[in-house]
Amino acid sequence: MGKRTIIIPTPEEDAIINAGIAADPDTSEADKDFFARAKPADPKMMALTKHYRGEQKSPTKVATSIRLSPEVLDAYKAGGKGWQSRINNDLLAIVRDPGKKPRAKNPT
Repeated sequence: MGKRTIIIPTPEEDAIINAGIAADPDTSEADKDFFARAKPADPKMMALTKHYRGEQKSPTKVATSIRLSPEVLDAYKAGGKGWQSRINNDLLAIVRDPGKKPRAKNPT
């Protein structure tokens, strides 16, 4: 996925958009009163949405980014759902057993 570009409407386009909104009887401005009456979304309803994961029951992991070779990534993903957990478990096994710790070598 590439970078997203935001296109700001010209003042003329903005006037046309706002005129359309004003002419629609089903719309209203979200003013201070609207936000004063607003309530947080029900977590049960949020759980029904595709991209809502919810809070961790007991936060034990840290979000990070890591670069893996395509071969490694393909092998883990081939195992289906839970590939990230499998990578985490394999790395934990290495960290927890010092005898299995790989030794970093300087490529030069």
